[in-house]
Amino acid sequence: MRSTLVVMLKVPRPGRVKTRLGGDIGMVSAAWWFRHQVRALLRRIEDPRWRVVLAVAPDYEGMGSRVWPGRFERWPQGRGNLGDRMIRMMQQAGGRVCVIGADIPDITRKRISKAFAALGNHDAVFGPAPDGGYWLIGVKTGSKLGKSALNGVRWSTEHALDDSRAALGMPRVALVDTLADVDRVDDLR
Repeated sequence: MRSTLVVMLKVPRPGRVKTRLGGDIGMVSAAWWFRHQVRALLRRIEDPRWRVVLAVAPDYEGMGSRVWPGRFERWPQGRGNLGDRMIRMMQQAGGRVCVIGADIPDITRKRISKAFAALGNHDAVFGPAPDGGYWLIGVKTGSKLGKSALNGVRWSTEHALDDSRAALGMPRVALVDTLADVDRVDDLR
C-alpha cells in the first residue's frame, strides 16, 4: 500500500486563515498569501511515491471549493481540536501516513521522503518547529491510533511537540528537519 501525505488546510477566506499574519498585512493579503503558498506547496510535494490528500475545513465548503486542484483527493477534517482532526485523518489513511501543515514554505519532496523513510525503523516521526510545535507528524500505521492519541496536548504553545510525543506513547520516535511556519510578517522574510 502506498504511503499517504495529508495536508491540513482551510479554504482561504479573509479573516478565516492566517489571522495573525492578517493583523500585520491585512486579512485579504494574508488569505492571498495562503492560497498561493498552498498551490506552490502542492506542486513541490506531489510525488508518485505517496498519495496526497487534502484535509479540508470547513468541511462542506472545503469539499466543494474550486480553489484547490481537483486531482487531489479531499477529506473533511470534521470537528474537534487540531489533535482530534489529525488523528482522524491518520486513522482514515490506515497505513503509513504523514500529516503536514500548509503554511510552511520550506517543505520539499526530499523532506517528506526523509520522514517516510524514518518510519521504516520508527513508530512515529515528527518535523519539529523552532517554536516548540511541529510541521509534520507521521506514524507507521494510522489505523492503530486510538481517538485520544493526542489528548492533553497544549496546542499553539512551546509544549506541543513534547506533549504530542508523550501522548502518542510510542517508544521509537524519529525527528526530521526543523522548519518554521509563517505566522507573522517577520516570518515571510
